[in-house]
Amino acid sequence: MTNYRPPLLNLPPVVKNLLIINVIVFLGASVVGSKFGFDIDRILALHFFKSEYFRPHQFITHMFMHGGIGHIFFNMFALFMFGRVLESVWGPKRFLTYYLITGIGAALLHTLVNWFDYMSMKNALDAFVNTPSPDLLSQFVREHVGPVRPWVHDFINQWAEYPNDANTTSQAIDLAKRMLEGSINVPTVGASGAVFGILLAFGMLFPNTELMLIFPPIPIKAKYFVIGYGAIELYMAIQNNPTDNIAHFAHLGGMIFGFILIKYWQKNSKRFY
Repeated sequence: MTNYRPPLLNLPPVVKNLLIINVIVFLGASVVGSKFGFDIDRILALHFFKSEYFRPHQFITHMFMHGGIGHIFFNMFALFMFGRVLESVWGPKRFLTYYLITGIGAALLHTLVNWFDYMSMKNALDAFVNTPSPDLLSQFVREHVGPVRPWVHDFINQWAEYPNDANTTSQAIDLAKRMLEGSINVPTVGASGAVFGILLAFGMLFPNTELMLIFPPIPIKAKYFVIGYGAIELYMAIQNNPTDNIAHFAHLGGMIFGFILIKYWQKNSKRFY
């Protein structure tokens, strides 16, 4: 496979329209939210299937939602830099198919991981409800909720002084249940899953193309960049830090589904693209 670089500003149709749609949706969501106080995330962002806000269409629409300027900028920059190359090689139909499948695949893996987290949290909640105590509530918060507001720790400390108080115990159980309910209503947004699929595809099609990193400012071959990025995402996913607000398993899902799809195309075609 030889290196191929399309003209910088001659965007192929799918990449161009994806960029336009993402920017329009981002600006529209920002205007609607700030001007009318309407939370469009409730409709378009991906919610866990046990959430009252979940709708099947969110597996697609969440890919066009973003959480901020930095989020959409880096996703669209990667789509612009690498997506235009892939579309120029594959053609619009195959590129769009790849983009959507990797984005949906990322959402599916993210949902599967969320289900395991949910079941673990629910089992811990059931154990706490059966034998409520300040120590079990503290453990529940530490292992399944992460950082919380100071008043939660104050409540636990006050309960520890009177652990047999029926009213406080009831409040503690209600608090833990609300934490479980709140965890399933956290929305997921972004095209990152599809973008990571694009990075994987670029690394497989153009493994020896040198990319210039911003930090550190050194060149690196695409195949090593993809492997390194994937390893970092795997490490971060295993760490499961609730404070970073990044769906690392969704990123990995985009790469995994992308790899499977490319291998399938390779197997069923005499040429790679």
